Amino acid sequence: MFSKIRSLLFKLDPEIAHNLAIKSLKFNFIPQKKIITENSIKTEIFGKKIPNPIGVAAGFDKNAEVYNSLFGLGFGLVEVGTVTPVSQYGNPKPRIFRLEEDEALINRLGFNNSGSDSVRSRITSNSPKGLFGVNIGPNKDTNNRIEDYINGLHKFYDVADYITINISSPNTENLRNFHNQNELNQLLSLIKKEKKKLNTLVPIVVKISPDIENENINKISDLLMEHNVEAVIISNTTDKYRDSLKNINKLEKGGLSGKPLEKRSNELINKFYKILKNKIKIIGVGGVDSGQSAYEKLVSGASIIQLYTGMIYKGPKIATKINQELIKILYKERVKNISDLVGIKN
Repeated sequence: MFSKIRSLLFKLDPEIAHNLAIKSLKFNFIPQKKIITENSIKTEIFGKKIPNPIGVAAGFDKNAEVYNSLFGLGFGLVEVGTVTPVSQYGNPKPRIFRLEEDEALINRLGFNNSGSDSVRSRITSNSPKGLFGVNIGPNKDTNNRIEDYINGLHKFYDVADYITINISSPNTENLRNFHNQNELNQLLSLIKKEKKKLNTLVPIVVKISPDIENENINKISDLLMEHNVEAVIISNTTDKYRDSLKNINKLEKGGLSGKPLEKRSNELINKFYKILKNKIKIIGVGGVDSGQSAYEKLVSGASIIQLYTGMIYKGPKIATKINQELIKILYKERVKNISDLVGIKN
């Protein structure tokens, strides 16, 4: 069905098409899928077992409206957000651009969301039916970004299975400064201190930029381990890698996602994995739209996979499709479980 209506959807403004997708999921217009329960793709993260390693990245369900519908489509985990303390409109429209020939998107949304109170209310009234993460960030006009992260921790620590600290969006000015050693150390120190005050063990995840310099990988890794961060998401969208793109929209300002990000994401995953090994889990994002692309993330060092742009181009059956293809790859290679693949590329 998706293949028949995709051409119609792609005639619409991307943000309007996305809003239609959210409404379709909210009102169950998109049929749910039978969850695949094959042992070879079952895995575990944060001490919780999940049916498969394929998750929805933050950005799709910004306001926590359809996470249970996404679980119903066969995803093993869902991350909502990015959520800021106070609701905000984000950047001016248009702010999402398709690059069809490149199987990519560029967005400059700017953390548009309905605010933490509204999002928390939705979560408490509709308990998540799977592994559930909340991605938090600061308001654009805040006077203190660290306080905004602390606010997000307070708001969601008791309703999420993990909380992601988003320091990597290219669409909020100077947000990526938190990749600097002093700024990141201060942020993680205060998050750790606040967790202790709240007496919570909620796992903290850090989402990083693909545009960091390779020489900073060791410094970032050391800080992640020092502050007992449970996982790192590699990676967010990129400001780079535009030269070989075909679509004229490559000139638009914003973060690039999809297939053009895949190679850099895999390289970065592998570099971090060689340092972190199994001390900190890696969640791999960037260009995943098939069993083979998920496999490449796993062998590079990711334990869990997330996607967003792949669903835009391949449709709502993508989780089932990827999992079926992964099962075939595992069978062909005589691998009992996907956990045995993690990092074998080294």
